[in-house]
Amino acid sequence: MKKTLYFLAIVLFLGSCAGGSRGELVGAQNRELWFMPDPYGMLYIPAGSFNMGQSDQDVPFAHYTRSKTVSVPAFYMDQTEIENNEYRQFVNFVIDSIARELVAETDPETFLIPAFDDDGEEKDQSEWNLNYNASMRRLDEEQLAILADLYLPEAQRYYSRRVIDVRKLNFEYFWVDWEEAAVKGRPLIKKLSNNEAEEDDDHRKVMKNGEMPFPVDSEDPKIYRGRDLDLGFRNTKGQHNAIRGHDDRSRFIIKEVINVYPDTLTWVHDFSYSYNEPMTNMYFWHPAYDAYPVVGVTWQQANAFCVWRTQLLNTWRHYNWQQYVQDFRLPTEAEWEYAARGGLDLSPYPWGGPYIRNARGCFLGNFKPMRGRYFEDGGFYTVKVTSYHPNDYGLYCMAGNVAEWTSTAYDESMYEFSHDLAPEYKYHALDHDPPSMKRKVIRGGSWKDIGYYLQTGTRTYEYQDSAKSYVGYRCVMSYLGRGGVNKSGDIN
Repeated sequence: MKKTLYFLAIVLFLGSCAGGSRGELVGAQNRELWFMPDPYGMLYIPAGSFNMGQSDQDVPFAHYTRSKTVSVPAFYMDQTEIENNEYRQFVNFVIDSIARELVAETDPETFLIPAFDDDGEEKDQSEWNLNYNASMRRLDEEQLAILADLYLPEAQRYYSRRVIDVRKLNFEYFWVDWEEAAVKGRPLIKKLSNNEAEEDDDHRKVMKNGEMPFPVDSEDPKIYRGRDLDLGFRNTKGQHNAIRGHDDRSRFIIKEVINVYPDTLTWVHDFSYSYNEPMTNMYFWHPAYDAYPVVGVTWQQANAFCVWRTQLLNTWRHYNWQQYVQDFRLPTEAEWEYAARGGLDLSPYPWGGPYIRNARGCFLGNFKPMRGRYFEDGGFYTVKVTSYHPNDYGLYCMAGNVAEWTSTAYDESMYEFSHDLAPEYKYHALDHDPPSMKRKVIRGGSWKDIGYYLQTGTRTYEYQDSAKSYVGYRCVMSYLGRGGVNKSGDIN
C-alpha cells in the first residue's frame, strides 16, 4: 500500500511539473523574487548621462578643457571615504586568518571543520567559530609558541612591547582577467626550444627549463593549453557553427599575495623639512582617528580590500541562502566624476559653484585655501569623513580631505579614445614597464592641495605602487537592474 501511494505521489509531482507551463514559453520556474538590497554604508547613484571634463577655465594650461558627453550605468558608492576603523577590520581579518592557520597545524580536528558532512549536507559554520573561540582560550604552550611568530622578535621591539609583525600580514586573493578572456581567435604562442629558459611577461608564453607552465596538447606537444577550443559542430552539408571556447580557463584566474598593512611612514617621507611624526605614530591605530580616512594604501591594496569585502558579504549571503551580489571595486574615473557632480552637470564643484566658499565666507571643503594657512578651512591634516556638507547624492568629501583612487589607468588623451558608454581604460602594468604605464587616476583633491584639484573635472594621477598620506579611496558596486531614478521599477 505504501509503495502504491509513493508511486502515485511521484506521478502527481511529475505531472504538475510538466503541465505547469501547458506547453507554453513561460520561463524557468521557481525563481525567487529579486530586489537589489542596499549595501550598508552605500548610496544609490542612478544611471544617467553627463558632460565629463572641466567645467571651468583651464587655469594651469593642462589642456583638459575638452569635455565629452558619456553615459554611466547605475551603481552604489560608499557615502564616505573608507575609514581607518573599516580598513582595520580588514587587517584584523588577515591577522585572525594567519593565527587560525598556525594553530590549526597543531590541532587540525578542532580547527579545520569540513564545509560538508558525510552525507553531503552543508555544515553550520557557527560550529567552527565556537570551536575556534573555545580552543583559543585553552592554547597549550606549543600553540602559544607558534603564535609568537606573529610578533616582532625581541631584538626588534621598542621597550619590549609585544607588537604584531606587520610584515607578515599577507593576504592571498584572486581576480579574473576578463580582458584577456574576451580576446577572440587563436592566441599567439611563442615556441621555445628545450634548451631555452625565458622569463616572459605573458603568462601564456613562459617556459622554464624546457617545461611548459600549463599541460600541453596531447596531439601536439609544442602547443600550450591556452589555444582556442573548438566547441562547434559541422553538419553533413559541411557547415560549421563556429562556436569556440578556451581550452584552459585557469590561466585567466590571477593569484595575488599582498601585504595589507598601510604605510604609516607616508606622513614623514611625503614632506621634507616638516614635523609629522605624531601622525605616523598614532594616525592609523589610535581610536581618535577611527572615523578619519585611511591613507598610506597603494592602488593594489585598495583592490585587495575590495576583493576581501566582496568575499565577506557574499559568504554571509551564501550561508543565509541568499543570492550573490555584484563585487565591490574601485570606481571608474567616469563613475567617480558622475557621482561627485551630484546631478549638477556643469558645476565645477560637488556643491555647485562657482565659488569654494559659502555665502558666509566659510570654506566648503578640506584643502589648502591660502599659502601656508592649512587650518583656514577647519582642518589641519585630514578630517572626519562626514565633515562638511554632502553633495546632492548624499556623498561626503567628494572634494578635499583625501584624493581617491579610481580603477582607471591615466592617459592624457583618454577623452579622445574612450567610449561614450561607461568609459574606462585599464592597463595591467608589468614590472618592467616604464613608470608612465603605472599611473592610475586619482580624483577629488586632498587636504594639502589647492582649490583647482577640488574641481569635479580635474584629473591627476599617482603611481599604483605608491602610498601617500593624502590618497585614500571608496568602493562602488554595480547595480543589478534597470538603474533608473525610481528603483521600484526593478522589482521582478
